[in-house]
Amino acid sequence: MGDVRPRVVLGVGAGIAAYKVCELLRRFTEGGADVRVVPTADALRFVGAATWEALSGNPVATGVWEDVPEVPHVRLGKQADLVVVAPATADLLARAAHGLAHDLLTNTLLTARCPIVYAPSMHTEMWEHPATQDNVALLRSRGAIVIDPASGRLTGADTGPGRLPEPAEIHETALRVLRRGTAAADLTGRHVVVSAGGTREALDPVRFLGNRSTGLQGYALARTAVAREAKVTLVAANVALPDPAGARVVDVVSAADMRAAVLEAARDADAVVMAAAVADFRPAHRQDTKIKKTDAKPAPIELVKNPDILAELSAERPRPGQVITGFAAETDDVLANARAKLRRKGCDLLVVNPVGETLAFGTPDNQAVVLAADGETVEIPRGPKEDLADVVWDLVVRRLPAR
Repeated sequence: MGDVRPRVVLGVGAGIAAYKVCELLRRFTEGGADVRVVPTADALRFVGAATWEALSGNPVATGVWEDVPEVPHVRLGKQADLVVVAPATADLLARAAHGLAHDLLTNTLLTARCPIVYAPSMHTEMWEHPATQDNVALLRSRGAIVIDPASGRLTGADTGPGRLPEPAEIHETALRVLRRGTAAADLTGRHVVVSAGGTREALDPVRFLGNRSTGLQGYALARTAVAREAKVTLVAANVALPDPAGARVVDVVSAADMRAAVLEAARDADAVVMAAAVADFRPAHRQDTKIKKTDAKPAPIELVKNPDILAELSAERPRPGQVITGFAAETDDVLANARAKLRRKGCDLLVVNPVGETLAFGTPDNQAVVLAADGETVEIPRGPKEDLADVVWDLVVRRLPAR
């Protein structure tokens, strides 16, 4: 996070998921942040003040009448570099949206001039209620980052959307927001579709044709888009990574599966980024039983072409003004092959990166050259995949039509 310790206010709402926020706090402090935990009074029924003080190394208060000479209800918000509220309950979202301020946390939300990230957690019915959705929309319209909750097990036997995203993923999103500062929410109200991972084409019930893609770059694109307040649909092929906080994940296996999922999601999308490694070919015939090893020479495998999803999207443009971005993984004649691919595919942007056993696939970093249909060329030096993702979204945002 740099030499200066970022000042983070961690607001804690009164929900059972408050216990998970201890892990989020630990990640912030281990990363070097100076964290002030500001719970609501009822949040202390779930996790006590002593726990927050021990983990943060800072005092904890809930009311505006404590430490009055320091004016904490104004000072905390004005001095913060980032405010994160987790869990953000339906009640807390409502109070924040309408400017109510009867405790230290809601006063801090009113005085903060830094980015604010809300991580909602509540029962499905509460999340889906029109009042909550209106409050979320109002907060987002003012520039706040409201991460959509995850789907899964809730309190008791209930299951559905409303679960607090995993602390590690909230932390990653918060770091992206902290890095970009007040420029974070430039995708507010935009629906983006990202593909990730590598497709698998079945030979038999056991074997498949695949590739080395792990989905790290696609997930970085999804995570950074969430941090920029986009509605994100992530189509993931055979990826063993935790779901990015706030993204809707559609799991697929084959190229045909991915085509169907991407085309469906792209119908109302403002932008599509095809970062997945989609197989160019598939076996013409899939064996119903395992292919046995024999002494005889194995029969050759006949291959047929898979649909070209990127070219199809570029040609049809399911939505007017839609920005289409492709990825080109190349091992030789990188730029020459990429320029030919850009012309052939018809997309707006093509992210070209050299690949190999120690390049791009499965690594935390990447490098690329972005070629644009309008002639622009942008070189991205080797660095974290999240940094590359932000550059790609910068280029996408510049090409989106005004609303």
